[in-house]
Amino acid sequence: MRQFDLSPLYRQTVGFDRLFNLLDQTAGYDGASSYPPYNIERTGENAYRVTLAVAGFSKDEIVIESKENTLSIKGSKDQVGPVEGREVLHQGIAARAFERRFQLADHVVVTGASLVNGLLHVDLVREIPEAQKARRIEIGVGAPTATVVESKAA
Repeated sequence: MRQFDLSPLYRQTVGFDRLFNLLDQTAGYDGASSYPPYNIERTGENAYRVTLAVAGFSKDEIVIESKENTLSIKGSKDQVGPVEGREVLHQGIAARAFERRFQLADHVVVTGASLVNGLLHVDLVREIPEAQKARRIEIGVGAPTATVVESKAA
């Protein structure tokens, strides 16, 4: 079984360790099937791409769902009987059904998918809400402004 080392990516990403750990957990190291093979890439500061090798599958045979921080990609071929006049002597191209699940970090959303040359590309973006982004506080000069509360003599 193949095992991909994502540790070089950890050094270049601060604060995204949880994202890579979650993706790493779903890589199938626990004995699950390794079909279809896939890559996980960082394409920008907050952008990622999951690429699956799905040769032989059309876009109508693949379903991509994102629900509750889980990205699920399923593929199934329509079982068609043998074509008249053709006999398969060797079948090495896998056409079996598959399902891949990826656990996504908080605020990671799927922005699109494309199927090009047998590779399914799923683009992800980490969108941090405005309330959680760092804000710059300007430092004023001069005397601090204070409000004076009037007091009544008793």
